[in-house]
Amino acid sequence: MKKIYNYLTAKFANNLPQNLISQRAPRYFFVLFAITIISCNEKKEETAQEENESEKTETVLTASQYKTIGIETGLVENRNLNKVIKANGYTTVPPQNSAEVSTLIGGTVKDIFVLEGTYVNKGKVLATIQNLEVIEMQEDYHSAMANVEYLQLEYNRQKTLSDENVNPRKIFQEVKSKLAAERARAEAAKNKLEALNVSTKGSTSLVPIVAPISGFVGKISIAKGAYAQTGVSLFEVVDNSQMHLDLNVYEKDLGSISVGQVIDFVLTNQSNKSIKGKIFGINKSFSNESKTVAVHAKIEPADAKGLIPGMYVSANINITNATVPALPKDAVVRNADKYFVYLQEEKHEETKSENKEKQQEEIHFKAIEVIPGTTDLGFTEVKFVDEIPANVKIVTKGAFYLLSAMKGGGEHEH
Repeated sequence: MKKIYNYLTAKFANNLPQNLISQRAPRYFFVLFAITIISCNEKKEETAQEENESEKTETVLTASQYKTIGIETGLVENRNLNKVIKANGYTTVPPQNSAEVSTLIGGTVKDIFVLEGTYVNKGKVLATIQNLEVIEMQEDYHSAMANVEYLQLEYNRQKTLSDENVNPRKIFQEVKSKLAAERARAEAAKNKLEALNVSTKGSTSLVPIVAPISGFVGKISIAKGAYAQTGVSLFEVVDNSQMHLDLNVYEKDLGSISVGQVIDFVLTNQSNKSIKGKIFGINKSFSNESKTVAVHAKIEPADAKGLIPGMYVSANINITNATVPALPKDAVVRNADKYFVYLQEEKHEETKSENKEKQQEEIHFKAIEVIPGTTDLGFTEVKFVDEIPANVKIVTKGAFYLLSAMKGGGEHEH
């Protein structure tokens, strides 16, 4: 101490006025030295306190706290848990179950017979458009059919005369050629009318717009009195009975994916109700530049009710099934970058009569580090870093409260 005092006196004496050196320097440096020593001691105490808090693993509750919180305990169980791969995606329908309805001929919208959301059967008339050219098509068909009828009779007559060598064979060939041409014209007119879903009988200017598949009417892009152009979508019809998922799986997980695997998924923006599906196809190319591959999973029709294309989903693809030690997932809590469970320790036996009442009311818990594994069906696989006694009670409900109490009521994460 004397050496340190002399060193400090010599170090700072030159910076003080000469008239203070002999009178105040000893007292000044002694005070400075004392403050330095106290400060160092306080820092050591704070460091030790922080280390003790970080190493704290035990929590004590009274019997009333135990009951109020609703602490529940259980044992480690061997459970059949699935290893899963997580993937995101969306609901969709096969191309053959979705239709954009348009018209092959332009015209003015005469009537609209459905509303958005209406279920329609295949062939149902959704709307009608009016075009006078349709009348001409029907006239062409009727004219061609009349000519075919006349030429057929003439063909039969000329064939008889030709066979009997009464008329030159050239006349018969001309009639045969005209009959073939009129038949072709009639067939072409008939095909045009059938393509427009217009009857070959009678005369009309109305063209029906029919549903090509059964399903629900989606967006309606026309209005009564508007002009419907060819090649422009007028209606959407979607059949949701064959709904499936398109999931985006990363390259590193592809080796574990195969057709037939079962998946569980929930709607990202809807309820947490789990729905099952099964993989039926895996793309053989990457989706754009995302380095993900589209995996297709079928949904059972009963489970697909209420789903519409484009819903975002979060899915678990079940890879393997194994029996592992597990606890309810709420039993595992996270503190910083480690995971823990709480063991309920046996009550301490009373050593003194004056502590008997106190000891009987206290229930002790100890945090034990674990390494969590697969989580499935509400249970989490656990591997203990250190061995634990057999049949020890583990907190399965209330572990988050114990973590908070151990940290002095601070925040916790899970």
